[in-house]
Amino acid sequence: MSDDFMEMDKDVLDARRVEAIQDAVEANDAARLDGLLEPLHAADIADLLEQISANDRRELLRLWPNGIDGDILSELEEGIREQVIETLSPSVLADAVRELDTDDVVDILEDMEEEDQDRILGALEAADRVAVERALSYPDYSAGRLMQREVVAAPEHWDVGQAIDFMRSNDSLPDQFYHIILVDPRMKPRGYVTLGRMLSSRRDVALKDIAEESFRSVKATEPEADVAYIFNQYHLISCPVVDEDGRLVGVVTIDDAMNVLDEEHEEDMLRMAGVGDEASLTDTIYEAAKGRAVWLLVNLLTAILASIVISEFSESINQMVALAVLMPIVASMGGNAGTQTMTVAVRALATRDLTAQNAFRVIRREAAVGAINGVIFGLLMAAISGWWFGLPMLSLVIAIAMVLTLISAAAGGILIPMTLQRFGVDPALASGPFVTTVTDVVGFFAFLKLASWILL
Repeated sequence: MSDDFMEMDKDVLDARRVEAIQDAVEANDAARLDGLLEPLHAADIADLLEQISANDRRELLRLWPNGIDGDILSELEEGIREQVIETLSPSVLADAVRELDTDDVVDILEDMEEEDQDRILGALEAADRVAVERALSYPDYSAGRLMQREVVAAPEHWDVGQAIDFMRSNDSLPDQFYHIILVDPRMKPRGYVTLGRMLSSRRDVALKDIAEESFRSVKATEPEADVAYIFNQYHLISCPVVDEDGRLVGVVTIDDAMNVLDEEHEEDMLRMAGVGDEASLTDTIYEAAKGRAVWLLVNLLTAILASIVISEFSESINQMVALAVLMPIVASMGGNAGTQTMTVAVRALATRDLTAQNAFRVIRREAAVGAINGVIFGLLMAAISGWWFGLPMLSLVIAIAMVLTLISAAAGGILIPMTLQRFGVDPALASGPFVTTVTDVVGFFAFLKLASWILL
């Protein structure tokens, strides 16, 4: 073993370790590869598999046939995970999925082809297989898909001592849990107790006397985005999931809820950029081109609309070249101002901070911000254009146009996302092209119309 390898940080995936891993794969050195990978966290190994080429990935898995476990599979990006699963032997795959909680198994299965789902389901114990199949029967992106079936429940009349004795004698508890859920005889959750509160109480204290005030439950059909919002809004650690009759069927934990929030934020960013909500560096060239082409087409159509507005003033532009020079400045300022407001609005809609009740106040605030910035930058551009072209009235035109454009950009950045959401369209997905169109059209029209009135 080389000195470089001995000097590496024990459990850090850095550039030196990645290079050493690739060297070990190229040298067909299974022992060295195992020594490099074994100390790493599952998330780091998943990152490594996503970073290296498809050929290196196949060779690594061939040299390290028993290294992939359930934790690594659950950390992998969806497209890479499918490739990895295809290379695993049935025995390795079976061992990997048996280690996982049902929610992690469901997360792996839900986007896979039926044939691949059957491979994994066949590797599970009968009880786990039934639990996973039941979870898959719930709607996509629902609490039923997000929850884990492994829960710790106790009758609501128990005391602390009974609960502790139950947990000590039970060898099938989840690896991690935060609450003991109190249920009635019909298995309907009535409250929950944190482990810390229970362990700090006397044995004869009734569990219901130390139950948390934050208790609430969600239906299995509830959208996962709403569940994540509840966690964030009410600072929950876990939340029981009930069926249509109100009976306990599982629990959602904070790590899964935060993953949903993370995914929602990531999807919003990707959609606002017009690259699709599942864009990834692991996409093929065709997938990446296809995902972006749709919104490039929309952008092209909106650009044509702005060009039509410009063409209406072609004679004015021919008479004064300065208009053509200054037009991009007006449009650019409007576009940036609109994007700023739109980003704030889309995020506020996602977190439910922007509602019908406070919409007017927010619109008024953003319009005021647009007006203030319009005056500031309008005066700045008036001074620049006056010095540049020596035409005082041109300075007046661009100053007024700048104010009107930034006010319209601010208003559009709020109103367009709200309108799209009202009609059931994701504002993160569709706001960008519409806001850009409004700012371009208003900016060009205001500037050129004022110029034709005042200067020509």
